[in-house]
Amino acid sequence: MSPDIVRNKAVKEIKLWRSALSVPAVNRRALEKSKTLAADAVIYDLEDSVAHGRKAEARENLEQFFTQSRPANVTTAIRINPLDTETGQEDMKTALACQPDAILLPKVETVANVAAASAMLTRNGAPLRIRLWAMLETPAGIVNAAAIAGAYSQASAGGRLEALIVGVNDLRSATGVAPAPGRAYLVPWLMQVVLAARAYDIAVIDGVYNDFADSEGFAVECEEARAMGFDGKMLIHPNQIEPANAHFSPSEAALAEARAIVEAFAKPEAQELNVIDLDGRMVERLHLEQAEALLAKAGQSA
Repeated sequence: MSPDIVRNKAVKEIKLWRSALSVPAVNRRALEKSKTLAADAVIYDLEDSVAHGRKAEARENLEQFFTQSRPANVTTAIRINPLDTETGQEDMKTALACQPDAILLPKVETVANVAAASAMLTRNGAPLRIRLWAMLETPAGIVNAAAIAGAYSQASAGGRLEALIVGVNDLRSATGVAPAPGRAYLVPWLMQVVLAARAYDIAVIDGVYNDFADSEGFAVECEEARAMGFDGKMLIHPNQIEPANAHFSPSEAALAEARAIVEAFAKPEAQELNVIDLDGRMVERLHLEQAEALLAKAGQSA
């Protein structure tokens, strides 16, 4: 099955976002191992996981890694430090040299944060294929999620913004919300980010689960995130990749229903209908589009 689907006469690229593993750029062994892992995306981190005194070493590691053994068959992103710092400026130079698929901006709070990064990429002749991801991890970032998503989304002219990621640890720290199963007090903010992403047709990725040894708790949080509408989860350990991929992949029951909808609308008598009866249920062409998208995504994840 083709990974592309036709929607409104335009071909939309389908990407998988089930698992986005964060890898410290200062750890050469982890960099090498990242080439063998089944994550949908790898985020090479120059920010939180790298001590201040080792930032230059991490940048050097990353440039050497991308030059000598650029990862294949995975979406690559580089998380830089904030661009309004000298470290962030140096990180961006490294990212431009490495030419990843995306650059992840930390602690995005306003449209201006994305605008500055986009302008820097344009000034340096970066191809449009290099996208921007934004981490929303402060109260201001959550409040401004819709404005951030809309201003530079891929739907806008020359827009590079491809994904929003929620930084739950920093958000808890900034608000005083305590960690708790179910994340009840975070859910309204998480849903605000999902809504912003969906409004502008960009990906949205849930934040990390800190206890990578707690497989049961991780599974529960993945299911909750999927139910909220997230495309996948940011990960901190390779052990989380397989369960994340499983939880954010379509179930067999969902795939069977999608195939039934596509087959029903393909019948000659349904060609001119916007609504059909499928086993006693009213099914619209909206559901057909959703079914086609689901099957296309499944074709990539098979």
